[in-house]
Amino acid sequence: MGMAHGGWGLMRSLRRDEEVKDQRVRRETLRRMVAFSRPYRGQLAVFLTVVVIDALVVVVNPLILKRILDLATRHEGADQIVGLALLAAVLAIVDAGLTLGERRIAAAIGEYLIYDMRAKVFRHVQSMPISFFARTQTGALISRLNNDIIGAQQAFTDLLSNIVGNVILVGLVLVSMLVLSWQITLVALVLVPIFILPAKAFGPRLARLFRDGMGLNAEMNTMMQERFNVAGAMLVKLFGRPDEERAAFDARAAGVRDIGIKQATYQRMYFVGLSLTAAMATAFAYGFGGVEVVHGAMQIGTVAAMTAYLARLFSPLLQLSNLQIDLTSAAVSFERVFEVLDIEPMITEADDAVAIPAGPATLEQVGSAEVLHGVSIKVEPGRVVALVGPSGAGKTTISALIPRLYDPSSGSVRINGLDLRRATLASVVETVGVVTQDAHLFHDSLRANLLYARPEATERELEAALDSAQVLDLVRALPNGLDTIVGERGYRLSGGEKQRVAIARLLLKAPRVVVLDEATAHLDASSEAAVQRALDATLEGRTSIVIAHRLSTIRNADEILVISSGRIVDRGTHEALLARGGLYRVLYETQFADQEVPATSESGG
Repeated sequence: MGMAHGGWGLMRSLRRDEEVKDQRVRRETLRRMVAFSRPYRGQLAVFLTVVVIDALVVVVNPLILKRILDLATRHEGADQIVGLALLAAVLAIVDAGLTLGERRIAAAIGEYLIYDMRAKVFRHVQSMPISFFARTQTGALISRLNNDIIGAQQAFTDLLSNIVGNVILVGLVLVSMLVLSWQITLVALVLVPIFILPAKAFGPRLARLFRDGMGLNAEMNTMMQERFNVAGAMLVKLFGRPDEERAAFDARAAGVRDIGIKQATYQRMYFVGLSLTAAMATAFAYGFGGVEVVHGAMQIGTVAAMTAYLARLFSPLLQLSNLQIDLTSAAVSFERVFEVLDIEPMITEADDAVAIPAGPATLEQVGSAEVLHGVSIKVEPGRVVALVGPSGAGKTTISALIPRLYDPSSGSVRINGLDLRRATLASVVETVGVVTQDAHLFHDSLRANLLYARPEATERELEAALDSAQVLDLVRALPNGLDTIVGERGYRLSGGEKQRVAIARLLLKAPRVVVLDEATAHLDASSEAAVQRALDATLEGRTSIVIAHRLSTIRNADEILVISSGRIVDRGTHEALLARGGLYRVLYETQFADQEVPATSESGG
């Protein structure tokens, strides 16, 4: 627990930006910090007990050394000297064991604290609506989940050992030194401000260097992240200039290299400054003590004990001088985590929530939300309703209300007469299935991506879903079949193949209400026709909402709703809407007319 023991914990304090010491620590933040640690009060009690015992052992050792030297200089007590030496050895072993135990307990408390905070933040972020993710940077969220939580844990555990361990150690050491020699103790205390000078001189520079270093590392990592994912690598291959790319990365890497050299230099200068000041105090202790020994006013053992105590005094004092920075850094890290936890989820489950009634689903949607105004939709079981309209009309907003990704600002969305705000979230997920235009696949096997819809599905059920989605032959042709890794966001598959896997995932889930958000947009004509037939058979008896840009999809719908500026401006069948003219006819002539020939030929064939 001397200089070497506390050196790196002290370096962590100096790496923290000194500007935080000017911030006020709110009482509420401290209360919540304590609340997070409350489940571990038993381990904390053991930790503090070990710290106190270790401090006592550290203080006793110099006294044993003093007694051994005093006996040796008087040429007496050989047996006692051997016994004291053995006791010192035993205490050294005990000190090593206590230090390891202290570290083990502190690490356990810190890691469990990280686990609890990460799990709580992850669960909380999962409860956020889609609009939260649309407005929030992914990197910022990950930073809160990693860097800020780790910073909170480090500051918390450092704070524990700093306050308790160092206060007890400094108190015991000073009492022992005052008893042995108040003169050397007084000089040591006078030298304390000088000892702190290196920290005050190099601390802000180190903090600034580490802050700049993190910024440079972030820039370099961002460049690698952008270039090393599939889309970025493809862009570089198609448009990038290799020499310029290498030069840009080399410049960033060189910045990280240069600031790393500066950091190492300033760290060494800092430790040299501390060592020099400690050496001056030790030299004074030897000089003053040596003169006292010559005059018979002090024993050699006392001089040796005093120098040993000096080595144990300065580092804890210096760490205590940074107590405010440690406390504020911990509070700042916790506050940044609490900022995420304090965001109220917009979609919550009512206390009296019930499951959506069983049976064929009737969907009713009445009300307004964001870009929607007075929308009224009713879809009976087994019917398919298609939504058409210009971009930005509100089609996707309507489809997002059905799986309760959002709540309407007025009115309600009901399934079998139950307002979804009164339904359990689990029953909403079970009842409603969605396939979007840009289907997402995890960087995992095809099997894992399919089982995400229904983990208990059998091999036969997986193959049946793939067959219905017209993608089974493709999967069987892959080297590893269902165990093939699809790559980041499914990039190893074509757009149409990825979309058909997503449709297979939907069919495997077998929901009662289906939302297809332009789900066949990426399919070629033959694949679309095959998948459409599979969907027609599989979705029979299910309530379906389809956002369509394909004429074939619109033709098959039982009803078409024409959406414009957040309102339903017309509704009816394809033929009826064409006959009435209006916006649908304009959309047909600009978007769908060029599909008429293949659609006709297909029906004629």
